[in-house]
Amino acid sequence: MTEKPSSNEEEYFLRQDAELVKELRAKLDEDRAKAERRTHFMKCPKCGADLKEVVREHVAVDVCSECGGLWLDAGELEMLKKVRENRFGALFNDLLSALPGKK
Repeated sequence: MTEKPSSNEEEYFLRQDAELVKELRAKLDEDRAKAERRTHFMKCPKCGADLKEVVREHVAVDVCSECGGLWLDAGELEMLKKVRENRFGALFNDLLSALPGKK
């Protein structure tokens, strides 16, 4: 004897399928976002070339291998300000004074 599934059963499986599709979509979106982020890691925001980390006076800064741009990570500007106070201060003072609003 074949019984036709009730509408409640159909709704249950449709909701289950919809939830599965939603979870798979979220996972796919997350994977795509991670892949996109990896393509931009250590790339120059100006020209897209590779950045090279250079350590000067115990402060690591990122320098572009193509355009020569200098990029600072969070907290590195504060470290440069502290370095300014020591014997190499004049050089870093000039660098920092060129930044708008950072005097």
